[in-house]
Amino acid sequence: MFAPRLPLDSLLPRLLCLSLVAAFSSSHAQAADPAPWVPSAARPLNWEMSWTPLRTKEGGRMALAGGSALLAVNEDWGLGPTVYASAKGNYGGIFMLGITGQRRWRLGANTHLAAGLFVGGGGGLSSDVLRFGGGLMWRPELSIRTEAGPWYSGLGISRVMVPGGNIADTQISFMIGRQSMFHSFDPSAGGHVGTSGDRGGLGFDEMSLTAGGYAPSKSIRRRSGSTMDRKVGLAGASLRQYISPSAWWGLEAAGGAKGGADGYMEVLANLGQDWGLGSTGLRVGAQAALGLAGGGDVDTGSGWLMKVGPTLRWQSASGWGWRVDAGWAQSRGAFHAPYARFSLDMPLEPVLRRQQPGALQTGTVEEQGWLVSVQRVRQVPFKDGSRQDMTQMGLIMTRGLGDHLYGLAQAGTAVQGKAGAYAYGLLGAGLRTQPFGDGRWRVGAEVLAGAGGGGGVQLGGGALRQTEIWAQWQGQGDLNRLRLRAGLGQWGSLRGRGGDSTQLNLAVGYAWGNL
Repeated sequence: MFAPRLPLDSLLPRLLCLSLVAAFSSSHAQAADPAPWVPSAARPLNWEMSWTPLRTKEGGRMALAGGSALLAVNEDWGLGPTVYASAKGNYGGIFMLGITGQRRWRLGANTHLAAGLFVGGGGGLSSDVLRFGGGLMWRPELSIRTEAGPWYSGLGISRVMVPGGNIADTQISFMIGRQSMFHSFDPSAGGHVGTSGDRGGLGFDEMSLTAGGYAPSKSIRRRSGSTMDRKVGLAGASLRQYISPSAWWGLEAAGGAKGGADGYMEVLANLGQDWGLGSTGLRVGAQAALGLAGGGDVDTGSGWLMKVGPTLRWQSASGWGWRVDAGWAQSRGAFHAPYARFSLDMPLEPVLRRQQPGALQTGTVEEQGWLVSVQRVRQVPFKDGSRQDMTQMGLIMTRGLGDHLYGLAQAGTAVQGKAGAYAYGLLGAGLRTQPFGDGRWRVGAEVLAGAGGGGGVQLGGGALRQTEIWAQWQGQGDLNRLRLRAGLGQWGSLRGRGGDSTQLNLAVGYAWGNL
């Protein structure tokens, strides 16, 4: 059962009261520790990419390109987030987001067998030809891999199943992967001084919140045949690792938030280089990005999208900064357009790591984490005028910004209801108390905004917002990285279209410390 709907004017005072509680809670940070904390034992982290050819039940041909980050639970098991996207056929805009569990068996010095299971949701492009049912997707796989140093590749048999939809096929799949290490501090070190010679967590130096858009020509046709007569606004985020102080590679994702492109999504890998302009702190350069995009009636053909153009950025001594990039985007379909984007950059590692990648660095440990979330949203408005409950599955990444403030990013898809092909991405910030009750409990509140669409959900141009209050149980001893969370909040269009919907959120997660 669910709690009754809370109007926005009654929820905000609760958020404010909780924020005041957090602001006056006692801090556990210390000005100086007797000795700096050092990272806990490192765990293997496997990055995997896969290619899975598919046929729909009606005979349509397509292929899914996948990417996973699998953290070792022990010597045999790995677990982590996974995204799949359409990369073949005229189906650009299909995205599946979820979590994969994988078991490995050693067969020889350079060979292993792996059995994996992906559970998540499908979003993006949807039509009479391609149907997602409630959105839930399963993908079991059995594969054999050959290793060469940290790299490995292999072949497997996989089956993609979308209950209630018309996607169900068993095919040979291909994969390539690389093993790295996941270095981290104990999460209880948050607020204390730490020392490390390695990049922590997923290994990225910087995270950015992005806002921008495309200005397509009115001659460009949508998938439905109508013209693109409006600019497309995007909201998103990106992660970067610096190869040197002036060169980087990274991952970026964004969704349609304005211009009638709700349901549009893009996930790209990028590479860039820039140069300083004297002693101004400004740097000018160029960046190229390649990946998959589509949905929201935007015709990207098979889904491949390339972007290239100049960049201008400024970075402070602390690592915070901003950047502006612009250029040209070209898809495999009818869509092409100039683009512009503004980014607010936030450091995830000490900024000196970029000048001296392997040198010991000292700083304050901040707690990070990811959670797998299941959200039940009550009485969601649909474009046909109806209202119906919807269940979403998502991934949440959090980053501490001090004793009480934290930032977070959230992405997911519908997995139950009639909103199959609905997907969303959110960015925001929250306030939380210090742990209490022998360190086992913490409460907080957060506000997020972003983009969502697809599956017939009524969100106007795609801009979405979410508010939530939550309580979290934190493990102790051998389970001190475990997080269990329950939250209650409101969900709806950022522009107030369709009214607010009450949501209940249950999540389980893994936490670690990063400099």
